[in-house]
Amino acid sequence: MKSICFFFQLHQALQLKRYRFFEIGNDHYYYNDFADEDAIRYLADNCYLPANRTLLEMIHSSNGKFKVAFAISGVMLEQLEQYAPEVIDSFKELAQTGAVEFLGETYAHGLSSIYDENEFKAQVQEHSDRIHDLFGQRPTTFLNTEMIYSDEIGALISKLGFKGAIMEGAKAVLGWKSPNYLYKHPYAGNLALLPRNSGMSDNILFKFSDWGWDQFPLTAEKYIGWVSATPEEEKVMTIGMSYNALGLNNRPESGIFDFMKALPYHALMQKISFATPSEIIEKNKPTDTLSTGEPISWADEEKDLTAFCGNDLQYEAIHKLYAVGERVRLCTDKGIKYDWMHLQSCDHFYYMSTKHFTGNAVAHTGQYESPYEAFMNYMNVLSDFLQRVDEQYPTTIENEELNGLLKTIKNQETKISELKAEVKKLKGKETKKETGEENTTAKKTATKTTKSTKKA
Repeated sequence: MKSICFFFQLHQALQLKRYRFFEIGNDHYYYNDFADEDAIRYLADNCYLPANRTLLEMIHSSNGKFKVAFAISGVMLEQLEQYAPEVIDSFKELAQTGAVEFLGETYAHGLSSIYDENEFKAQVQEHSDRIHDLFGQRPTTFLNTEMIYSDEIGALISKLGFKGAIMEGAKAVLGWKSPNYLYKHPYAGNLALLPRNSGMSDNILFKFSDWGWDQFPLTAEKYIGWVSATPEEEKVMTIGMSYNALGLNNRPESGIFDFMKALPYHALMQKISFATPSEIIEKNKPTDTLSTGEPISWADEEKDLTAFCGNDLQYEAIHKLYAVGERVRLCTDKGIKYDWMHLQSCDHFYYMSTKHFTGNAVAHTGQYESPYEAFMNYMNVLSDFLQRVDEQYPTTIENEELNGLLKTIKNQETKISELKAEVKKLKGKETKKETGEENTTAKKTATKTTKSTKKA
């Protein structure tokens, strides 16, 4: 039986306020809270809440046979908790159905998998803990920022304990192979790979509302017909996109929600099931390996990283930021930790991209009129941030000395963990001892009472 694996990605970076050069050293708050609240409320009301209601109805109406997965960045979860907590509640309701899986992500939705391995590991763990706290699941399948993936990243994901990863089904990687199979990593053999079928995904995300498309209008029956028409041996079709596809890229009046609701009916009629990524990995054996030396992503037609680090502006900003990673991890200042996390979101670097800039690209560059304005604003913020980091751990500290500090801190953390375990063990023994003494006392009392009763 063929299976459709649906997943959606949710992320929204904190927007930076207009930060002037003369504010460096004087103002340490960088964010436009009003713009963030407006953006999250707009997303919640026009996309997340109606989309969640639709998916919940699909799960109930299909008796749990419709299944879906979500990758939600930690930065997005923070904003939803602050500005739209009802969205978090609706995701919890979805999680309780047992038909929804939450995927692993980087907390900041940043580029740490490319530039800072230690930061990547820390963020993946922090995100996993947050998902567990909110939804009671520990992610076992990983979806990296903007689907950035390479063999090296895959090996790292495997070491972190993930059973599988979703990657872009780029032609440069697949070659003659079809994306509609389960593959595996070339040397981290335990890591299963699910390539996204970009064509079938884009038919919903970009073409559903396109009146000029030769397949317009797209109906659920037609869409499932395309799935059914694939070769019989192609058992898996992974379809993924931004959650904005439901309500924003395709407005409600386009019929997108009705289209989604009709999918389970037509799929089940064609004997096509739905499955979460972890179910696909568990029930199918990889047919072959997939290997990619250079990192790929799902961005643009090139499917590479040039949208995020393809010009000198982006290179300068990214390298200055990640150069202080070790120093930030040394400090205990919560404000610095918070800013470090939020300044990593890849959106900030995407706004600096000149790939598609034509002179009027506000939509492409967020709130900025040009990539150069985005760069200048970010670098002003980053300059202030780097000054704050330098005050705690000056750049005059040599790498050798810094490594010594890191080793000392690591040893201290290990010792603290050992001592905590010992304390817990001793407390357990003490509790058992007290319980034993109480039981002995109770037995003696009972014996005395019995003897007194007999004498009486």
